[in-house]
Amino acid sequence: MRTKLTIRTCLPALIALFFIPPAVFAEAQKVETFYVAPDGNDGWGGKLAEPDSAKSDGPFATIDRACEAARKREPGEKAVILVRSGTYELPKTLKLTSKDSELTIAAFKDEKPRILGGKPINGFEPYKGRIVKANVAGQGLKKVYFHQLFFEGQRQHLARYPNFDPKNPYAGGWSYVDGKPIPMYLDVPGEDKRTLHYKPGDVHEWAHPEDAQVFVFARYNWWNNLVQVKSIDRDSRIITLAGDCSYAIRPGDRYYVQNVLEELDEPGEWYLDKRTSTLYFWPPAPITPGSVYAPLLDAMIDIQGASHVTLRGFMIEACDGNAIQLKDCTDCVVAANTIRNVGGKANGGTSAVSVSGGRNCGVVGNDISYVGCNGISLSGGDRKTLAPADHYADNNTIHHVGVFYKQGVGIGLSGVGNRATRNLIHDGPRFGIMFSGNNLLIEYNHIHHVSLETEDTGAIYTGGRDWISSRGTLVRYNFFHDIIGFGKDAKGNWESPHFAWGIYLDDNTGGVDVIGNIVARCPRALIHLHNGRDNVILNNILIDGDMQEFECSGWLGTGKRWKEHLPTMLAGWNMVKDQPAWKGMRGMKIDPTDAVLPDGKTMTGDVFRHNIVYYSNPKAKLFKMSNVPFDHYISDGNVFWHFDQPLLITLGKTPEAEQWNVWKKLEFEKTSVVADPMFVDPAHDDYRLKPDSPALKLGFEPIPVEKIGPYQDKFRASWPIVETQSVER
Repeated sequence: MRTKLTIRTCLPALIALFFIPPAVFAEAQKVETFYVAPDGNDGWGGKLAEPDSAKSDGPFATIDRACEAARKREPGEKAVILVRSGTYELPKTLKLTSKDSELTIAAFKDEKPRILGGKPINGFEPYKGRIVKANVAGQGLKKVYFHQLFFEGQRQHLARYPNFDPKNPYAGGWSYVDGKPIPMYLDVPGEDKRTLHYKPGDVHEWAHPEDAQVFVFARYNWWNNLVQVKSIDRDSRIITLAGDCSYAIRPGDRYYVQNVLEELDEPGEWYLDKRTSTLYFWPPAPITPGSVYAPLLDAMIDIQGASHVTLRGFMIEACDGNAIQLKDCTDCVVAANTIRNVGGKANGGTSAVSVSGGRNCGVVGNDISYVGCNGISLSGGDRKTLAPADHYADNNTIHHVGVFYKQGVGIGLSGVGNRATRNLIHDGPRFGIMFSGNNLLIEYNHIHHVSLETEDTGAIYTGGRDWISSRGTLVRYNFFHDIIGFGKDAKGNWESPHFAWGIYLDDNTGGVDVIGNIVARCPRALIHLHNGRDNVILNNILIDGDMQEFECSGWLGTGKRWKEHLPTMLAGWNMVKDQPAWKGMRGMKIDPTDAVLPDGKTMTGDVFRHNIVYYSNPKAKLFKMSNVPFDHYISDGNVFWHFDQPLLITLGKTPEAEQWNVWKKLEFEKTSVVADPMFVDPAHDDYRLKPDSPALKLGFEPIPVEKIGPYQDKFRASWPIVETQSVER
């Protein structure tokens, strides 16, 4: 589904200039060029790409020194800093401001310099068995209590019990809270959020239990918490935590305990004793100089208030927070970088690249992987006036996000007028893209094998509890498939696939257009509207939902959810109802207090038209409808194919044999047909239509599948893209 394309015109034209050879660029644009190299010297002039023969002048040694020199250029001049291959350790966050505008920091020619937000650790000596130790205080890490350790580019496991299970990375390596199970959605008044009842044998003798941390999915299997241990009562088998989890810790919840020296019992595990600054490590292979390193910095590169700054072509790794953060910047670009092993926090809010405020900044062509929380986050724009920020994430490859915080996503998209286009996202614990805002664009993305560790999840997700989210958003021409899900069945047994959708419009989402997407193989349904209002589901191809193909679950005005969220809905509506930009927004003419119909239903204005639904499971339903007012709903012009098996629709107590006929008597599917849509090769996910397809006769518009996913150009960090092995569905 990928094709070779030229540079897309939607990217700022200015970026293309940065790929002109430096000499030509400098002559045409009056650009001052500086060089940085491992054999450079910050006392030199920085104008030569390599040291002169006398070793008296040449490149700078550090990027920070080159930036300092670039700030002294003449007004109106641009500057380029070209960095030679090698490793550059940042002793502090590289900070750029408005004084650094019109600056490019890029890899020299085809070289791939490495920026490290940490320090190599050497000086290891034997400790016990194959465990070695090193004092880190004298190695630039004094009083630095790092949360990650890397060996040969791979993140190592903090000493834990039970041990990580590489053969079963998601379902293995857990302990389970003791006690009688409680249904997940049953509320229990007065539950404690910091008490864990462990089973016999799951907590060992530890010299410093106060160092221990509990990594736990508390109650709901949505995300995790990492909380310090306060005390352990061995008689009652109770661990008391030093802080609250998101929810009460219930029997059967999965957890492990980490950061305990006594649990360092297999290769790849480590522990840092902060009292003595001693690192203990069981290396999985012989240690060589520079092979072991730990983060020193929170953020690595911080750009604030700048314009026309480009960062291109680097390997960037090892920090505890955002690797690159742009705040209130304009026309800045982060392009063609490989960013990995960043974000060591387990409390959310960090990204490999974070863009907030400002306008028209891009994250383009990067390879992002093994990130503690999010791959990319984009926010900005004014929701009252709908003034767009126009930030964009384009042509990136993002995988293995949410390493520490399981709400971590490939791309977080919020604000107004921001877009995620032609990205490849796979292997994550929860959503591929999580979005909330207005007039967002999610287009030509390829997302697969996400939702690997959570349930009640999907390939993409948004919610609308404030009445105005995510109105005006367009989800178009994406390919979402093999969205897994992980959780408990009705008997409390852990299973996967479990409870996941493809496109998940949750909690009153309104005014979203879902057009021309291919959604395949999801355990719950392919699209879910959870009290969705005013949404258009048009021209999509839906393939093999396990339980049902399309699900609509409405709220009642007398129900808990509607009453609970009504104040928030009113606040959102009142904030924008008089704003001129909102006058033309679909579904915004009605006050939330007037949205409840006489029969109590609230889910109105949704349209399901010109879609192809193709599925083979004999037990799967076509539609699952709950609390949907059918006189405020449209479904027509579709093609359904269940391989000559019955089309089942949840319609109250209507018998299965009568469901399709009753559905049609409700004035639905007047022009729809039941027929094979005639895909080119569905067994190999080729869902192009043959010329005589009945869908084309009904007005279905072919999906431009050749544009889905990343593409080759000068902004790509790598090509061809080689995907790591995904789990089997």
